[in-house]
Amino acid sequence: MTNAAGTPQPPPRYFDSASSEPLHPAAREVLLAALDRGYADPRRLHPPARASRLMLDNAREVVAECLGARPDEVSFTASGTEAVHRGLLGLLRGRRRAGDRLVHAAVEHSAVLHAAAWAGGEHVSVPVDRHGRVSPDDFVAACAGPGVAVAALQAANHEVGTCQPVAEVASRIGEVPLLVDACASAGRVPLPAGWAVAAASAHKWGGPAGVGVLAVRKGARWRNPFPGDDRVDERTAGFENVPAALAAAAALRAVVEERAEVGARQRALLDRIRHGVQVVPDVEVVGDPEDRLPHVLTFSCLYVDGEALVDRLARHGFAVASGSACTASSLEPSHVLTAMGALTHGNVRLSLTRDTDEADVERFLEVLPGVVAGIRAEAGL
Repeated sequence: MTNAAGTPQPPPRYFDSASSEPLHPAAREVLLAALDRGYADPRRLHPPARASRLMLDNAREVVAECLGARPDEVSFTASGTEAVHRGLLGLLRGRRRAGDRLVHAAVEHSAVLHAAAWAGGEHVSVPVDRHGRVSPDDFVAACAGPGVAVAALQAANHEVGTCQPVAEVASRIGEVPLLVDACASAGRVPLPAGWAVAAASAHKWGGPAGVGVLAVRKGARWRNPFPGDDRVDERTAGFENVPAALAAAAALRAVVEERAEVGARQRALLDRIRHGVQVVPDVEVVGDPEDRLPHVLTFSCLYVDGEALVDRLARHGFAVASGSACTASSLEPSHVLTAMGALTHGNVRLSLTRDTDEADVERFLEVLPGVVAGIRAEAGL
């Protein structure tokens, strides 16, 4: 890679793994091997098909083990978003309780909010504190209201990393089935107990893109909300991407096995960033400082445009994300930051990869003050 003058440039420091983690080496190795063997229809009975079916079943068993589920509870979808949609709408369709009210945290991923809007009916948004966490008492009280059919509570927030009290809520909401969106957290931290349906996304943990996981607990009141298909798995539709599913499972197993070491290292690096960015005037770090995902940190800079921050940091070799309106291609600010009462513009989300090191972090902290000061100076501040 070279700049405009033809001078060699180092590869960008990728700080956006919460959007998509680079392919894990374990996934790459398995994917390349599986491409030659996993092409046949796993529903057929001839030997190549049986080989595909064996690979698909193996992937399901590995994912189930890593998530604390049974193999027959796990299905592969085309994305984490599809898994959320199928999971939530399936619980609504399978409900036996009177009413169609959905209770969810105010900071749920847009996949939950879009599915709720598509389904119709009433939905109750439970507010969060300044760290982005719901009060268990408030959430349970909302679930005790009339006509509540389903509840949704993410395992951890995708923008600020704050973990939610899923297990406590699940133990107190009685017969109300709980959807847990674990797309941001699966593999990084254990999946909390108490869910009826869980959703995850392979490219968030270093698996291939295009593989989601839908887990439906045995006995959960879930019915397929979309037209069925005569495939291997009645909860989904379409031809399974067997090589990608197997590679996703390999990556998840590797991430789970290494998460104690990688997570501790990432937490230490983020603690360094958390303290380092606060030398910049008028900077607010958001999200819980302790009970959070190990790789995600968000901060906001007053009087600074988020798109400008992303662009300037990219010029210095840092690939970061922003939840501000402009970079989200939306006229609306981040609903997560709004619900938290945090600054909704001038924010940066850093999410570290398994390979991020101290030199990357120190270079970022060296560059950031000048970038922010330069943008503010151009605005006359």
